[in-house]
Amino acid sequence: MTTHVRNAALLFAAAALAAVGLAGCATTGTAAPSASARTASSGSASAGPTGTITVFAAASLQKTFTTLGERYEAAHPGTTITFSFAGSSDLVSQIQNGAPADVFASADEANMQKLVGTDVADGAAHDFATNVLEIAVAPGNPKGITGLRDLTASDVQLVTCATPVPCGAATAKVERASGVDLRPVSEEQSVTDVLGKVESGQADAGLVYVTDVEGAGGKVDGVRFDAASKAVNTYPIGVLRDAANPRLAESFTAYVRSDAGREVLTAAGFGAP
Repeated sequence: MTTHVRNAALLFAAAALAAVGLAGCATTGTAAPSASARTASSGSASAGPTGTITVFAAASLQKTFTTLGERYEAAHPGTTITFSFAGSSDLVSQIQNGAPADVFASADEANMQKLVGTDVADGAAHDFATNVLEIAVAPGNPKGITGLRDLTASDVQLVTCATPVPCGAATAKVERASGVDLRPVSEEQSVTDVLGKVESGQADAGLVYVTDVEGAGGKVDGVRFDAASKAVNTYPIGVLRDAANPRLAESFTAYVRSDAGREVLTAAGFGAP
């Protein structure tokens, strides 16, 4: 009899301890999720943008934006930034005619204004850089060009940008400011076309941006002139209203305007906005 009572008591105590253990496990599982679950939740909440965007950018931005795109992709796995470079006025026409683009970066405010209010998201564009003109000449400056007036000599073959292009509008401004009447043998649709003609020897001189001479890698020399300060071009960037990937587009434009973007732009010779 005593043995049966003792065994029953032991069984009861064991059952009670098991119940307490199960209750403790249930409480712990509910209150404290696993480390892996916390990590997954945190990672999901802070995941960055992914996918692809197309950036329409002024020809003078080709080298710097290519670098910025590569650096952005490296810092944001799962993203792809593609570019279309041309004269700003040509890019505006393409956008207005329905060309698929997510971001537009112009070499002047005038061309951006053609899109603000209709094609730019929220009607907002943000300035991110400035640039000024410089005379590009063959290495060694064989024509001895020292300023704008030398470009009017009969033996100097000069090329400039067409007036609708930002570098062409800037050229017209420096002509008015200096009182020099330039007579180019050719007017190009982008600043890279002007630079290319000087590099290839098809022209003796061309009016391009400081950044174009800097990025030419010694293929041309540059001649600066005082009137350039009368035609400072401000570069704006904006997300387009019909952007297929607005989140990535916003993130990339913010990167261009960040300290990291400023570092690349400054190294290329662009000024602050």
